[in-house]
Amino acid sequence: MPPETIARLADELAEADRTRTLIPRITARHPDATVEDSYAIQGVWRDRMIADGRRLVGRKIGLTSRAMQQATGITEPDYGVMFDDTVYRSGDEIPVERFSNVRIEVELAFVLGRPLEGPDCTLAEALAAVDSVVPALEVLNSHIELAGRTIVDTISDNAAYGAMVLGDARVRPGEVDLPWVPGVLSRNGEIEETGVAAGVLGHPARGVAWLANKLHQHDARLEAGEIILAGSFTRPMWVEPGDAVRCDYGPLGVIECRFV
Repeated sequence: MPPETIARLADELAEADRTRTLIPRITARHPDATVEDSYAIQGVWRDRMIADGRRLVGRKIGLTSRAMQQATGITEPDYGVMFDDTVYRSGDEIPVERFSNVRIEVELAFVLGRPLEGPDCTLAEALAAVDSVVPALEVLNSHIELAGRTIVDTISDNAAYGAMVLGDARVRPGEVDLPWVPGVLSRNGEIEETGVAAGVLGHPARGVAWLANKLHQHDARLEAGEIILAGSFTRPMWVEPGDAVRCDYGPLGVIECRFV
């Protein structure tokens, strides 16, 4: 894809984010677009956000569980970037108007204590680099029409990342049996989704290793202090203004937030 086309599509996505609107599928207009084209679009958008003063605090990994792959029709993981103004805490009110196609996912977040890079990063190496594990919700934010989208559309749109809500608990990786951390997701007092973290590639930190290896292909690495959202182990749940959301993570406590 020519650089000028990549730049134009990045501009479209930035404007859609600013105006909370949707754009037509990129793959409908550019059927030959590749995954590498989509990461190039995301990269141009990311660099413009940083130039505007936003600070990168981590990365999100998407589509790491069968539940999410079946929900989206996409069969391989992807990643996006997370900025400082997208971080919420349990108990916060979250304005729906900031996002498009607003949904919630149940995840674990890994805070890195030291840099991590590929190309041959293993699960054990990823766990050794983690300082703490935190329960998290991801708020999805899609600016491309959902029907018929492919992984190229999703990656271009920063892997549909909108925000994250972090819980209060912080544990070392060895303090909890991470694959068996549960998630019981409720909306307005009704349980909507349940799952366990093993649904993410068999072990949620395996996504962190995947990301380190994927970033190596893009001449990048994960840095100390970065927060990595490892992928959802439930299907996405739609939310609207007025919805109270609660997720119980068993030994990692509870996250609560309200959409306004």
